[in-house]
Amino acid sequence: MNIAVIGTGYVGLVAGSCLAESGNDVWCVDSDAAKIEKLRQGMIPIYEPGLPEIVERNLREERLTFTTDLDAAVKKSFVLFVAVGTPTTPNGAADLTAVFEVARAIGKAMDRYKVIVVKSTVPVGTSEKIREILKSETDHPFDLLSNPEFLKQGAAVEDFMKPDRVVVGADDVRAAEILRDLYAPFVRTGSPVLIVDVRTAELLKYAANAFLAARISFMNEIANLCEHVGANVDMIRKGLASDSRIGPAFLFAGTGFGGSCFPKDIRALADTGRQHNYEMKILEAVGAVNDNQAQRFVEKVRRHFNSNLSGARLAVWGLSFKPRTNDMRDAPAIKIIESLLSEHATITAYDPEALDEAKRIFGTRIQLASNNYGCVEGADALLLITEWQAFRNPNFERMKHIMRQPVIFDGRNIYDPGQVRQLGFTYYSMGRT
Repeated sequence: MNIAVIGTGYVGLVAGSCLAESGNDVWCVDSDAAKIEKLRQGMIPIYEPGLPEIVERNLREERLTFTTDLDAAVKKSFVLFVAVGTPTTPNGAADLTAVFEVARAIGKAMDRYKVIVVKSTVPVGTSEKIREILKSETDHPFDLLSNPEFLKQGAAVEDFMKPDRVVVGADDVRAAEILRDLYAPFVRTGSPVLIVDVRTAELLKYAANAFLAARISFMNEIANLCEHVGANVDMIRKGLASDSRIGPAFLFAGTGFGGSCFPKDIRALADTGRQHNYEMKILEAVGAVNDNQAQRFVEKVRRHFNSNLSGARLAVWGLSFKPRTNDMRDAPAIKIIESLLSEHATITAYDPEALDEAKRIFGTRIQLASNNYGCVEGADALLLITEWQAFRNPNFERMKHIMRQPVIFDGRNIYDPGQVRQLGFTYYSMGRT
């Protein structure tokens, strides 16, 4: 099948590459000429395990094409995926500027019937607005579907190839069957393809992310209470996870969630509620708890240094919002580092993949180390913010000898408190004594 994917961000690039991997001819379109040229050379702008190999293979076998020519891609393709960004506006709403611009461009380029699929995360009712834009630009027939993505960064290729479910929002069952056929190679093991109406599909994406974000904020609230009452959040997590009604996922306390989805989507969903005169009280609380969690971590550091961070040399392990990605959008590390810098601390940081992004964000205001041990050399404390696998079993004896003070603030609870303290470290974690 001939497919165009418009937008080569995280979602568009993964979707386009994986669709090509299953034998389709795919044109990935973006207005950023420099980015397209790098992609043509196999240079991937994001860190996503498995993706470079898929892109290289499908470029070589000529199933995957990167282009800035949207008009030509539309004319060559039968199915068109819209996968451009929907960032947050100052009032929390989703910015749909790029989505509407792409819809207008598609309408102008259409020369025959097309299946147009909105993969961008958009508020309820957006597809109806897109439909009106298309009708204003073309007399050619089309079907408009919603197909939200549920990809986890760091495991996006696997999620696309082996999805838990595929959601298709369609007001015409015949058009939905086209997407069912397209996704057939990915659901051979029995994962469901859920055919729903368009508005339900649009809302389902937000509901999924909001629920997962709520679980994280709930556990952070419990962890914060544990610190006041002397309980252990790890044991509480295990007790909750063993309940079949709850399960183990997204129950780890820490410094809060970040990334391109959760913060943006809970704000947009809360804004949708306000637009329809309904206050999403739980979502407002989820966001408030998360906004405060990074500051609670900073408070631990401040208390240890008796509220005087001036001149303190602090090492930071982990900058991306989660492991296995270089994405720092809304990362807790940004909030934490900015707060520490405002109190005149000196920061040296290391991350396996996000150093270039950190340099873009912080410039020369922090030092970037080339490895984890170089980062902690001469440090008064280590702040672990992102739980990369490489940080889980460090050489503590080596660290103790090269640090100025053997102090660890574990923002992800990956170390055993008793073991680390027995090795001579002062140790702080989240919701554990």
